[in-house]
Amino acid sequence: MSKRVYVLLGTRKGVFILESDEARRDWDLRGPYCETWPIQHAAADPRTRVIYAGGGSEWFGPAVWKSTDLGRTWSHSREGLAYEPGATPVKTVWSVAPRGGSLYVGVEPAGLFRSDDEGATFQHLTGLQAHPSRSAWNPGGAGLILHSLVVDPADERKIWIGVSAAGVFHTADGGAHWEARNKGTRADYMPEGQNYPEFGQCVHCLVQAPGSERLYQQNHCGMYRSDDEGRTWRSIEEGLPSSFGFPAAVHPRDPDTLYLLPLNGDVKGRFMPDAKAAVWRTRDGGDTWEALREGLPQRSAFFGVLRQALATDTLDRAGVYFGTSSGSVYASADEGDSWTCIAQNLPTISSVETLVTDDAGAGAG
Repeated sequence: MSKRVYVLLGTRKGVFILESDEARRDWDLRGPYCETWPIQHAAADPRTRVIYAGGGSEWFGPAVWKSTDLGRTWSHSREGLAYEPGATPVKTVWSVAPRGGSLYVGVEPAGLFRSDDEGATFQHLTGLQAHPSRSAWNPGGAGLILHSLVVDPADERKIWIGVSAAGVFHTADGGAHWEARNKGTRADYMPEGQNYPEFGQCVHCLVQAPGSERLYQQNHCGMYRSDDEGRTWRSIEEGLPSSFGFPAAVHPRDPDTLYLLPLNGDVKGRFMPDAKAAVWRTRDGGDTWEALREGLPQRSAFFGVLRQALATDTLDRAGVYFGTSSGSVYASADEGDSWTCIAQNLPTISSVETLVTDDAGAGAG
């Protein structure tokens, strides 16, 4: 049976969807959806093919959009997506993670919600707000946001989150209790002698390697790997052009293969180093790195790539995709060896995720 590949784009003006067959040479673009709301993150449940999109703003408030027909029609809900009376209101949804019949949602100000009815209603998992360090959390440049949401595919009770700028936290009981897991990660902006605090790090992206306890973390202050579920971290930034960047994406089957898009630094414009675009790949868990440039612009690449705008697909030769702050989407059908621009002139791209199906799908409805 033929396969269809969908690239789901969350943007500042709604969701867009790119669609192709498994050859991934020709792409159809459709959208914008979600009434052009600002969408921080769009992702699909591979079991049900339901697409969820989280967003909101000071004008619209928070909501999660849902499509059950691969993007042709959408509905949205915010029922229960609120903190208790007297708390700072939820501003927007930053991350969505469908797992095992539930939908987990990270929001701003940083907190975690769960839906057990496919996004119709939400309940606040209050354990994170009760963490002893919560009153001392400070916002990063984008606010106090829960942007990275990793639910263990083998045990839904185990969840890791990344909060800017509070760090990585883990729960083993579905969100009732949490512990900080930041040992070994730097906070260069802290006073001298306090650069490795228990919490307060500005994590940018957190991903789990397939079939293992390994996590990778792109941080404001370096690139890290953990082989013990985040209890300890070690730097793997040697060989990269910069310690600063936002997104990371793992290979769907190989825990040693990881993709990054380093930027030139936090105060130097936050664009491609030397304005030459490259995706950096490791095949040995971060011991060595190589720059992948074929097909990418090698001059005047003054764009950035945001923290959720890099993804892989699950085909036998994995595809890799990233979206830029200037509205372009680049794709590789050969695990990063070569690249093609498959969309241009879109709104700023906040997130990139993929879905692979075993049938003709919805088509450009």
